[in-house]
Amino acid sequence: MAEKDGDGWARCDRGHQHWGVHGAAGLLAVHHTPEGPFVLMQKRSWWSHHGGTWGLPGGARDSHEDAISSALREAHEEAALVGDLLRVQGVYLDDHGGWSFHTVIAEAAELLQAAPANSESVALSWVSADRLNEKKLHPGFAETWPLVRPTIDPVVLVLDMANIIGARAEHGWWRDRAGAATRLLVEVSSLADRGLQRQIEGLPDITWRYPRIVAVVEGAARAATPPPLNPALSVLPAPGSGDDAIVEVVRAVRPWERALVITADRGLRDRVTGLGALVVGPSWLLAQL
Repeated sequence: MAEKDGDGWARCDRGHQHWGVHGAAGLLAVHHTPEGPFVLMQKRSWWSHHGGTWGLPGGARDSHEDAISSALREAHEEAALVGDLLRVQGVYLDDHGGWSFHTVIAEAAELLQAAPANSESVALSWVSADRLNEKKLHPGFAETWPLVRPTIDPVVLVLDMANIIGARAEHGWWRDRAGAATRLLVEVSSLADRGLQRQIEGLPDITWRYPRIVAVVEGAARAATPPPLNPALSVLPAPGSGDDAIVEVVRAVRPWERALVITADRGLRDRVTGLGALVVGPSWLLAQL
């Protein structure tokens, strides 16, 4: 597990040669605007593999790295980007058989300054996602971009905690709603750490999803006292009706976000789908805990 032990060539089952003994990963930094998303692109140095083409900051994974840590390291080495300024929202796996490339999609709150930090690139530029095809793209990126492009819009999970707790039917939950809510929040936080893998009808497929999560608690469950949670998970105590609070959360999502409400309540389903949200039942979430 030595540093840079991933450097080297590998051949995939398709018969192609790729850089990265243990596979490779790249960072797709996205900044969303009302006019559409912008992505940070790297122009590769002439001497590198497919030199002169545009692709993602990235490179070979070391044996001890996961895809996210590898992509963030490479982005720091090549573009001086700092991971603290990015929020990872998903990972897309392009598996060639015997070699794979992970595209780590991360949201940037602004058009972060980036410039070549080593000799592997000659330029870095924020480019409109709708105009990427005007560039001479790295062949691997050009092949996967049509599949990755639909996945870059963030998803916001909105949890109807009362409904999910009821569906879970944990023994005695109705006598200690705060305790039941605390236990569920801890498990959801752990899931947020791991990433969600079950696909969602109506959303493009992605290997791991790291959404922003809003857990709405009401009544006695507002007294829940969970330990520190994953930063992507926020708890919203409803001042009155939990359904009304969920509707307001859905109404407040940004134009480029898609709300996914977890509930089996038919009345709430009708209200939020009327606002453009998707809905899945509690079993979708519970099966991943």
